[in-house]
Amino acid sequence: MRGMVGRACTAGVVMGVLVTGLTACTGAGDDRDGKAVACADGAYAWSGVRREERLTELSDPIMFKKKTSTYTSRLKPLDDTVYRPSVTGTPDGVGAAGVIKALGKHLKVEEPLAGPSETEIPEQGHYFEVATGGLEGAYYSWGYTKLVTADFTYTCGDSEPVKGHVRTWEGTGSGFMPCSEPPEGVAGRAAAGELCPADSRAARAAD
Repeated sequence: MRGMVGRACTAGVVMGVLVTGLTACTGAGDDRDGKAVACADGAYAWSGVRREERLTELSDPIMFKKKTSTYTSRLKPLDDTVYRPSVTGTPDGVGAAGVIKALGKHLKVEEPLAGPSETEIPEQGHYFEVATGGLEGAYYSWGYTKLVTADFTYTCGDSEPVKGHVRTWEGTGSGFMPCSEPPEGVAGRAAAGELCPADSRAARAAD
């Protein structure tokens, strides 16, 4: 990398956790002026990885007294929570975006995880529309965010290992289900418990 003194090193396994990232790295050293150089090509050991569906929006209870072919549901935010990606213990020379990108690679996500500049705010007046035909009975609709948190240890060259924590998300979504069927996912179960009749299959499964 520009302005850095190359030094071969071997990145080992930390805490018995699978290491992702480059196997070779440029160690921190001194440049020609004798100043310390950040180490940007190290390896990560990930631990405590948690993926969680967080319920963020709910519709009103939905009841079709006769068969209905289409329906539009307004999803209302549960609260005014604003989600922002964050990284604590960011290694010098890497940056929060680099740490989040490395976590995405470790998790083999299909789409990039949310970066430092992104925010997730449940929309006021967000609508969910469905057109499956033959809708009848009690239904419910909800919105969710798929949060990701993880701890990491970053090692590179002769530098001291850096420990940190990441909080981001891998996507958002919404659902629409009949109360006569078992709910889907953590957020779906929470929504069913809030919106479905107490004696429905979905509400009983949510308990």
